[in-house]
Amino acid sequence: MADDVLTAPLVLEYPFTRTTGPVVGAFLTGLREGVVLGVRRPDGTVLCPPLEYDPITATALGEMVEVASTGTVTSWSWNGAPRAQQPFERNFAWALITLDGADTPMLHAVLVDSPAAMSTGMRVEIRWRDEREGHIADIEGFVPLGSVDGKGF
Repeated sequence: MADDVLTAPLVLEYPFTRTTGPVVGAFLTGLREGVVLGVRRPDGTVLCPPLEYDPITATALGEMVEVASTGTVTSWSWNGAPRAQQPFERNFAWALITLDGADTPMLHAVLVDSPAAMSTGMRVEIRWRDEREGHIADIEGFVPLGSVDGKGF
């Protein structure tokens, strides 16, 4: 009797889908088209990436505004040993980048060869993927302003 083990099959699943909604959906659609959108808060500031609700007042947000594909690095950290789940197989910088026309930074990669090429306050621009599908990865990364062809990376 000790060898009689009761078993039962178990399938763990989540049979639902989630829509992105009008704000995040517009942001992702914009990325697919090579345009970056933020959302205006009641005080006039612009959140990018956009949120559906104001993080201070909880007011619903929905006024989408286009922001630039250029911006300023506000903080950064060198990634000298990429891991398997990271987006690149070589060194790069993680950075908080405030796009021109936005009041909040977004986290993304800056594609440079060494930490010597990075600085707080440096100007960067988006390098878009050739094929885009409406995902944050449509932005391949940021490069120093004026080098959008990504020379050196």
